[in-house]
Amino acid sequence: MAAELHVALVAADREVWSGEATLVVARTTSGDIGVMPGHQPLLGVLESGPVTIRTREGGTVVAAVHGGFISFADDKLSLLAEIAELSDEIDVQRAEQELARAKAEDDAEAQRRADVRLRAATAGR
Repeated sequence: MAAELHVALVAADREVWSGEATLVVARTTSGDIGVMPGHQPLLGVLESGPVTIRTREGGTVVAAVHGGFISFADDKLSLLAEIAELSDEIDVQRAEQELARAKAEDDAEAQRRADVRLRAATAGR
């Protein structure tokens, strides 16, 4: 079994993060999944939620991901997201304002997106 896997987190408009990792945790329509080197091949649909990547160097990368697909084979993991932001790219104050606005407007979808962004931003700090 290999000691690491190659991860590519790609949004519709850019490559968000790419590198070697020892573990990736993501939310799929079937629930949360952890992928380590040697995992069985998989193809799944991503739900909105934080994605946590444990890097080869021992660091942690957290991203807010909104929809897309996850694919794993031959120790290569692809996360193809509709929208993805790294935690350090998220303005916490702005995300809090978006959450408050979504709650006031009773917009469940906007509320879920803002909540995911806040969870990713605070988990990555």
